[in-house]
Amino acid sequence: MSYLKYTPFLYLIVAIAFLYDAINKWNDPAATPYLSIAFAAVCVFMFFFRRNFANKLHNRNNKS
Repeated sequence: MSYLKYTPFLYLIVAIAFLYDAINKWNDPAATPYLSIAFAAVCVFMFFFRRNFANKLHNRNNKS
């Protein structure tokens, strides 16, 4: 179960990949970089949400 504390960082890696994709598509008029930016934002949100939830769970387990 120790690998679960590293899984939220996968969201950051995916967010970086989507930002890279958005930067590559930015000057192409036929491409839509806004979708990649939206996915990157969701990934960053999920990183902080999962990390906060894991900390709450850890604190609750230590209290018991």
